[in-house]
Amino acid sequence: MRLGRRVGVTPTSHKAIHNLVAEIETAAREERFTFRGLKKGDAYDRPFVTTSGNQAHFSEPDEDVLLLAGTAWLFGRDDMEGVVDTLFIDEAGQASLADALALGTCARNVVLLGDPQQLGQVSQGIHRDGASASVLEHLLGDEDTVPPDRGLFLSRTWRMRPDVCRFISETSYEGRLHSVLACERQRIDSPGLSGTGLRWLPVVHEGNRGSSVEEADRIAAELERLIGGTFTDCDGRERRLGWNDVLVVTPYNAQVRCLRRRLGPNARIGTVDKFQGQEAPVVFFSMATSSGEDLPRNLEFLFSRNRLNVAISRAQSLAVLVASPKLLEIHCRTIEQMRMVNALCRFVEEAA
Repeated sequence: MRLGRRVGVTPTSHKAIHNLVAEIETAAREERFTFRGLKKGDAYDRPFVTTSGNQAHFSEPDEDVLLLAGTAWLFGRDDMEGVVDTLFIDEAGQASLADALALGTCARNVVLLGDPQQLGQVSQGIHRDGASASVLEHLLGDEDTVPPDRGLFLSRTWRMRPDVCRFISETSYEGRLHSVLACERQRIDSPGLSGTGLRWLPVVHEGNRGSSVEEADRIAAELERLIGGTFTDCDGRERRLGWNDVLVVTPYNAQVRCLRRRLGPNARIGTVDKFQGQEAPVVFFSMATSSGEDLPRNLEFLFSRNRLNVAISRAQSLAVLVASPKLLEIHCRTIEQMRMVNALCRFVEEAA
C-alpha cells in the first residue's frame, strides 16, 4: 500500500475479516501510515476501513482506496477481474483449489496465507480422491512445511511457551517453529495445576464412545483449584485466572454437551474445529473415548495429528491432555496410523 498498490484480503468468514482488518489498522498506526479501505458485508466502521454494500465501490474503486476486504463471494465475481494488485487468501489451508483459482482472477499476484498442518474445511459428501485437498495441500504435496523455494515459513510464534511449542514443532513442523523470547515469561500459579508445558491426566473408564462423564468430572475438579490462580503474561504482568483464560476442547459434540452439563455456562467449551485460531493460558483436551474398540468413528479422526496440533497449540502456558490410558495401547494397521498414535504417546512421554 505504501507503493500505491491496491490489496485485497479474503478470509473464510466475516468474523475473520474483522480480526484481520483490525490487525492491519493496528500495524498501520504503529507504522504511522494512513490509508482508506472498504469492506463488503457485515458492518465494520473504523478510522481507516468502512463498510459498503454497493458493488460498484469495489469493482470500480476510487483511486485512494488501497484495501478491499470481503469473502470469496466478493472477489470471485466477474466484474472484480484485475481490480487488485495483490490478493491475500487467509486460511488457505481451508480454501479449495477451485475457490483459489476463482479468487485469483481479481489480482495480478496471489499470496496464500495458512497452515496445512491444522484442520481443513469441514466438508460433507463424497469426493473423488484429491478433490477435498486445500490449495496449500496441492502446492506442498507431502511436505509438512513450505520449502524455501516455494514460499515463506513463519517460524516464530507469539503464543506458546517454549516447552509447549517444542512438542508442536517436532510433531508437526519439522522442528522449524520456535517461540519468541517473551513467551518464556508466561506461566500459571495456582493451588492445582501450575507452571508451564504439557500435563497428562489419565482417567480410567470403560465403554465410552463419544462422551465421558469421568473425564468431565476430572476437569471440573482441576478447574475448582485452577480458577482464581494467576497467569503471568509475556510482558511479565500478573493477573487472576478467570473462566475466559481456559479452553476445554474435545473432538466430539457429545462430549461438548457432557462438559457443558458438568462445568456450567461460564466455561469455554467446544470442538477442536470451533477453537481453531483462538488461544488461552490453559487448554484441556478431553479425548472421551475409552479404547480402540470404542471408537465412534475411525482411528484417523480421533488421532488426527492436525486435530492434536490445533488442540494443544491453543495453549499459551499449560496444555493438559485428559484421556483414557488404553488409548496408548491402540492397535494400528498402517504406517500413518502408527505416526498418529505415536504423536499421542510422545505427548504423554514429554508430559512425564
